[in-house]
Amino acid sequence: MKTGTLTPRITDAEWEVMRVVWANHHVTSKEVISILEDKMNWKATTIKTLLGRLVEKGALSTEQDGKKFIYTARVAEEVTVRNYTGDIFSRICNKDIGHVIGEIIKDNVLSVNDIRYLEEILEKKRTSAVEEVSCRCLPRQCQCNLHQHGK
Repeated sequence: MKTGTLTPRITDAEWEVMRVVWANHHVTSKEVISILEDKMNWKATTIKTLLGRLVEKGALSTEQDGKKFIYTARVAEEVTVRNYTGDIFSRICNKDIGHVIGEIIKDNVLSVNDIRYLEEILEKKRTSAVEEVSCRCLPRQCQCNLHQHGK
């Protein structure tokens, strides 16, 4: 599996297919179809098209085994998720990141172990925390420092 930091841009529909491949490690198109056809209300041709696009993008590799094709992820799920979240956070003001993370935590169900893990991370982050996060937005691109960016 490719473990580089650059991953192809994956659409929401393609993400559904990737989740099946990541969970099963290697699958046939028939297996992906049986999992997603009812859940997503997609036709088999749609799923095969998505598989083909993911192969073209380099997210999946395919190997022929007789008459069937076996699909395997070429990008790690963890790396893809990390790049996806990094992309989201790069689009908002640095001063808003803590608030957004807090809202994500507040809006989702977490296990006791999840909370313990987050507490450990936050405790470690506390040692290198800054008093105030710097805004790196362009003038008038955010609302955090209107007095500094000009009106």
